Amino acid sequence: MAYIERAISTILAKRASTSKCLLLTGARQVGKSTLLKHIFPTHHRANFDDRFTRAQAREEPKLFFLNNPCPLFIDEVQKEKGILEEIKLIVDESEKRGQFILSGSQNLELRKGISESLAGRVSLMELLGLSMREIKEISFNRHFAPTEEYISEREKEIVPYKGIWEQIHKGSYPELYDTERDWQDYYSSYVGTYLERDIHELIAADGLTFMKFMTAVAARTGEILNYANIASDIEVSEPTVKKWISILERTGIIYILQPYSAGALSRAIKAPKIYFKDTGLACYLTKWLTEDALKNSAVAGNMFETFVVSEIIKSYANEGYDYRFHIFYYRGKDKKASKENEIDLVIEENGVLYPVEIKMTGNPKEKMGEANTVLDKIPDKKRGMGAVLCLTDKKLYLRENLIALPVEYI
Repeated sequence: MAYIERAISTILAKRASTSKCLLLTGARQVGKSTLLKHIFPTHHRANFDDRFTRAQAREEPKLFFLNNPCPLFIDEVQKEKGILEEIKLIVDESEKRGQFILSGSQNLELRKGISESLAGRVSLMELLGLSMREIKEISFNRHFAPTEEYISEREKEIVPYKGIWEQIHKGSYPELYDTERDWQDYYSSYVGTYLERDIHELIAADGLTFMKFMTAVAARTGEILNYANIASDIEVSEPTVKKWISILERTGIIYILQPYSAGALSRAIKAPKIYFKDTGLACYLTKWLTEDALKNSAVAGNMFETFVVSEIIKSYANEGYDYRFHIFYYRGKDKKASKENEIDLVIEENGVLYPVEIKMTGNPKEKMGEANTVLDKIPDKKRGMGAVLCLTDKKLYLRENLIALPVEYI
């Protein structure tokens, strides 16, 4: 099984060398353990998937650390969060860096617990599935923003993304790229493992009902989140759907894209949008069994948008940035407008707002950026270059401040 070089490796190793602890979160099977064992081969290792190991850490922490001395890598640390207080005592007694490398598959909840227990002592990072840059062995590792500088640097390493629908349908889990694993078999096993290990203790319902819920959410990837609509589909209460959406987010299955909020945009929609982080899993759940069927389906546009958003957030995560503070969307209706304005993504950086449209077309038009001017209303912010990310085969200026870019530029 060949090791796939991960873009996050350099920054992750650097963070570990300058922090007392490092936490790497991410969904199951995105490659956290493989990556950490590759970067830190001499660290001792404990896995909290093992009940005996968890019990010893909980009941006899001093004995646990005698059996597992520093430097130590603890996998699935969220399963015994009480150990964090013991780790705090150990790191506070030493000035050594990189003593603890922690990983877990409950992103938001684990980050909160770590922040409370190890504030100022831990560096937080997230690993997502393979990016197209990693699959194509592209070394460029800067987060996407449609600036002239970014575009100029990125195009030095442009590689054609042939068979883009094959990639969208296949998904981004590493095992699908380093073995000849059957697609349907892989995702069937993935969902079964996810329900058994991550969800079993978190829901008061049978796995079949939760599976129906996951399918209903996957069918809505790229759409505004409507709890009542999902609840009606699967015949459970709206509070239950809200709780289960939170579980999907905490375990790294979905990404909640928040609306851009500013006082000047008083008529903006306040509801977030929902995206699966892996398009292959979304395809499996919604029963799109081939790339051709997906490409010609009614959901093709949403899946393409999901793929592009996922690639953009990977570009942030792989550079060590928390994308949640930089990426938003906008939808609203001005008093004078006859229809809603929508901007698929609003990327905020250094006081500049970059509007981004995502279009499943090879023939981009200037009118695709006509909603961008709504950002001019926001005081103390400047509107930067707008971009249309699409299936065109070359970079094309649509007007002076709007550029169409092939998805290869992400």
